[in-house]
Amino acid sequence: MMAASKPVEPQTGGGLPRWQLALLVGTPLVLGAGAVYLWNRSRRKENQGKRNGERKTPEGSASPVPGQPQQDGAANRAGREQEEMSPLDRAQGAKNKGNKYFKAGKYEQAIHCYTEAIGLCPKEQKGDLSTFYQNRAAAYEQQMKWAEVVQDCSRAVELNPRYVKALFRRAKAQERLDNKKECLEDVTAVCILEAFQNQQSMLLADKVLKLLGKEKAKEKYKNREPLMPSPQFIKSYFSSFTDDIISQPLQKGEKKDEDKDKEGEAAEVTESSGYLKAKQYMEEENYDKIISECSKEVESRGKHLAEALLLRATFYLLIGNAAAARPDLDQVINMETANVKLRANALIKRGSMYMQQQQPQLSTQDFNLAAEIDPHNADVYHHRGQLKILLDQVEEAVGDFDECIRLRPDSALAQAQKCFALYRQAYTGNNPSQVQTAMSGFEDVIRRFPKCAEGYALYAQALTDQQQFGKADEMYDKCIDLEPDNATTYVHKGLLQLQWKQDLDKGLELISKAIEIDNKCDFAYETMGTIEVQRGNLDKAIDMFNKAINLAKSEMEMAHLYSLCDAAYAQTEVAKKYGLKPPTL
Repeated sequence: MMAASKPVEPQTGGGLPRWQLALLVGTPLVLGAGAVYLWNRSRRKENQGKRNGERKTPEGSASPVPGQPQQDGAANRAGREQEEMSPLDRAQGAKNKGNKYFKAGKYEQAIHCYTEAIGLCPKEQKGDLSTFYQNRAAAYEQQMKWAEVVQDCSRAVELNPRYVKALFRRAKAQERLDNKKECLEDVTAVCILEAFQNQQSMLLADKVLKLLGKEKAKEKYKNREPLMPSPQFIKSYFSSFTDDIISQPLQKGEKKDEDKDKEGEAAEVTESSGYLKAKQYMEEENYDKIISECSKEVESRGKHLAEALLLRATFYLLIGNAAAARPDLDQVINMETANVKLRANALIKRGSMYMQQQQPQLSTQDFNLAAEIDPHNADVYHHRGQLKILLDQVEEAVGDFDECIRLRPDSALAQAQKCFALYRQAYTGNNPSQVQTAMSGFEDVIRRFPKCAEGYALYAQALTDQQQFGKADEMYDKCIDLEPDNATTYVHKGLLQLQWKQDLDKGLELISKAIEIDNKCDFAYETMGTIEVQRGNLDKAIDMFNKAINLAKSEMEMAHLYSLCDAAYAQTEVAKKYGLKPPTL
């Protein structure tokens, strides 16, 4: 649900994964459909093709060791006159012979020659010796002897701590040995040493971070304590539904006679119904008691059984317990005697759950079934439109938003999100005239629906893309006026200060304000952590990411946060071992 959470990011399309942008590259921080940039830095692009090449061949000459005079190089040694070859010359000869065997695919002979070179090389010639070890590691790599690759690369790195080839070869071998943490540290060092110019090392880092994130999230999410989101988040969630029976206020017939005329006060219910008591707690924002009251209704098989199952499932989803929500949703969906609006709502929520679990086919099936059984339900098209945006199916998303608007012309949210979808399509397709049309559409939406905070928020993102920072800031101010307790808006406004004015203090002040408003806003902690990484405050960043992890609302979101945390931790290890740090703000 877009209204209460971060802007959606499509699953397809180009661009670097977020950890690279936010943590390692130190340039754009992608926060949604329109890229919001934390900082603009130019990057060197020369020699890109060479940097992107696969490192397969052994080296012909020694890699320089920082701080060591470069002597006895091939050119100098070639000019030397002496009656007999020095040990280093003989070592170089053995290495050259090994290189010929390597190129011919005769790896065992190559290994023998490199071993001879290592034995002949004087120990003080660290640059040459590190090259011989690295070359032998390259031959072992061709034989898929991963432990030997790690061993020889480690010797090469001991001799030359910033030896990129050896570090990257060791990273690949560690991956093969399933040593993900060690692999990540090596490839992080490579990324920093290469100024993030080599796509191959970036891709390996991304792959390992995702695997680590998934592993850790699977274990943590399974054993996590359920956590109720903030009242603001819950209210925003329910506001994204208009045909949701369970979120409607108590009806007059459900209240005691003496309370019927008491407007603005919590009503007492007429019967000992767990579901109606749960609805009363909803009005009082006493959300922690809702699941238990719904369970009473379910256990007694009361007349509000379907409603109680759906409300209980909804709160299971809100606290991140999809496993408990699933059977309740299944039961409502299969309850043919239940109100069709309840069944459609359950399908929407199960479809959204599947999308969070990265099962888009099952998600699409549920939304399509919901449209089939309740074709006049605007919520179905509204939420399916958001699913289509996530799947980067913009034209279909626009069609769904149009149908939602046809059914509910006063749906400001659908109007705003339709503009957002059209803007995304034009922006990513680099179509200036369509971008302008979409921007005019936003103006029309905020004119017709001046109290729709989402309209201003989405327009602000588009304005930021277009570098119309002053106007974007005005739009965020309007959001805050309408929804002063929406922490997410403060985060976006804080990020805008960084891009617009490079005002780090103001940006952090606004994000801190978001946490003050809602101390369960995982987006604020995540963003704060990202900024602290770029400032070089890695320990503080890790603390922020861990707070966000504990607040994650899905296993997928938790895996992403673990990836950010692991990337930061890897940098602390690399800084300790090699004195390497990426550029900071």
